[in-house]
Amino acid sequence: MAAEFHLDAAVIDRVAAMPAVHEAARAATGLIALWPLTDATQMDNDAKYAENLQVRITRTMAAMKTGADVTMPDAEYVYEGADWIPGRPQTIVDALLAANDAYDTMADYSETGDVTLVAQAAGILGDIGLAGDGGVNAVLEAVEALIAPKATDEGHVPPSGEEDEVAHRFAIVIVACDALFRALAGEGAAEAAHALPVILYANELGERLAIPRVCMDTDEFRGLLDAVSEAEDAEAAAMVLAETVAPLAAAEWTKHREDVLWDPEEAKKRAKEEDERKSKEALAAKFAHVKDDPTKETVEL
Repeated sequence: MAAEFHLDAAVIDRVAAMPAVHEAARAATGLIALWPLTDATQMDNDAKYAENLQVRITRTMAAMKTGADVTMPDAEYVYEGADWIPGRPQTIVDALLAANDAYDTMADYSETGDVTLVAQAAGILGDIGLAGDGGVNAVLEAVEALIAPKATDEGHVPPSGEEDEVAHRFAIVIVACDALFRALAGEGAAEAAHALPVILYANELGERLAIPRVCMDTDEFRGLLDAVSEAEDAEAAAMVLAETVAPLAAAEWTKHREDVLWDPEEAKKRAKEEDERKSKEALAAKFAHVKDDPTKETVEL
């Protein structure tokens, strides 16, 4: 079983060389270059981004688990501690509670490399094949073996600002997730709900490799699963996964950087300038039909 789901170094290299992966890596290096954050506003912005990211991810997970229309307010209320929401189905609330519990449980994996936490998080999400599956465990062990020589005693791989290195690390995450999807194929992974733990695992593995986190909505995730399931072989599946995920990652990492650098005072100033510009344009348009009188004396305003 382990041999069937090993991580092929040649495939990782080919994925890392893909233009879409390099474009995403470029966006990642722009974000990574901001660290370590020392500005109080930027640190606050990053904390808010992280909170919003968890809300977005758990919303996607709850929506795929229930098949219901889970709203951002639903996900926000539960993230903030609600265990019921007036007028909303309890099934949605319970799915969000489980998603947040699994999210927090899996977070320790990025800190420790303890693969048993992956199964624990999967168990929280319900009857999902990721918990205790032999093929899945083989993938997780293969990833750990690949990371171990690069990691510090704390389990992390030191950050890198080199585009090629970031692309290679991103490729490891992509190939590892492809292997998990294939290991789960016999457990119904084509159904999005059965593959939910992979969303969490991908981000925590990325965290260990000093790669920023990614989020996608339900349609994007289902499209990803469909594309991978239709691939002819493992390498083709990894390539399809990369082509699908890389643009989403690039957009997310660009957004994260913009969110961190957001300055409320500068934003107010720009908004005021934009309002003034629009007012002048509207005034000019209003009087555009009025012809200038060449005999009229010019008055300085």
